[in-house]
Amino acid sequence: MSVADLLSDRRICICVGAGGVGKTTTAAAVALGLAARGRRVALVTIDPSQRLAGALALDELGNEPAPLSREHLAPTGVALSGEVCAMVLDPKRTFDELIERLAPDERTRERVLGNRIYREISGAVGGSHEFTAVAKLYELDRTGNYDAIVLDTPPSRNTLDFVRAPERLIQFFDAPALRLALAPAGPAARLAQRAGGLGVIKRLVGVDLLSEIALFFAAVGGLIAGFRAQASAVETLLRDPQTTFVLVSTPEQEPVRESIAFAEQLHDAGLAVGAVVVNRAHVGGGGAPDELALSLGPVLGERLAAVVGASADRADRLVERDRVAVARLTAALEGVPTALVGLLDPSLSELETLGAMTRELFG
Repeated sequence: MSVADLLSDRRICICVGAGGVGKTTTAAAVALGLAARGRRVALVTIDPSQRLAGALALDELGNEPAPLSREHLAPTGVALSGEVCAMVLDPKRTFDELIERLAPDERTRERVLGNRIYREISGAVGGSHEFTAVAKLYELDRTGNYDAIVLDTPPSRNTLDFVRAPERLIQFFDAPALRLALAPAGPAARLAQRAGGLGVIKRLVGVDLLSEIALFFAAVGGLIAGFRAQASAVETLLRDPQTTFVLVSTPEQEPVRESIAFAEQLHDAGLAVGAVVVNRAHVGGGGAPDELALSLGPVLGERLAAVVGASADRADRLVERDRVAVARLTAALEGVPTALVGLLDPSLSELETLGAMTRELFG
């Protein structure tokens, strides 16, 4: 099965890979290719640097999927019978929306959202960024508004930072040691008593810190079951046969090594790579440099013909280098469809580049 055939009937496509391999443009090309086949696609990025906006020739993206007009995408040269809706994730806002959905009543919701500790940590807790991403993925899937969702994940040396984010966030909120420490008779309370009570801490830091922390965990405690249910639903979605991981790489040694490590991490977690895209691969080559120089000699002169032959020789060596690297990658991921995307013309605009990559992937 080709990469295009594999992606055409998948509901969720998660693009993973190291930084600098063209993952964002690949995700956009996948979304465009699916839209060309008549599907309504939500294209989501977690990267706050607005790289996806740049790839789509937009000034910025919002926190909700916004449709891209056919007129705007016309420079890609891709005929669309479907639609692409693009967004960049706002982790803080998405986390707030999750709290609003999980809170059993308005009073609980206001207690959590208004708590100072929550406001400080909701965008900074380890794993919260990735957790809000998969939460948004789950939310978009549940709406039924999209035939496919394409997710551009942030660069990471550990793909499981994303996959395990729900579990890590639950562990933070439900940590027994933290709950014990904040109990009325726990270590934090005893420390405060020795220091002369909470009033001393309040005078030192300007807020009733321990009270705020205790109120935060009391408020969030009632939502733990909801967090667990959400995490379980997200995990089920990630393992659904209609969800696929697309591993994006380049043929250089380090990205290939990292890609193989990513695939192993996913395999160990019971997940599988559905397709591989290798960007910026040298393909073709100059072919028979000595014969080329000899044949061009009478036309170009010996010196210029020798330059052309040397250039062809370098091209052949690059093609062979990339062939070996890709062979190593495909051997490690035996049976996984692999698409090679050659070097694209650097003079192309963002949308022209996107269109060229879409045609490389989907024909």
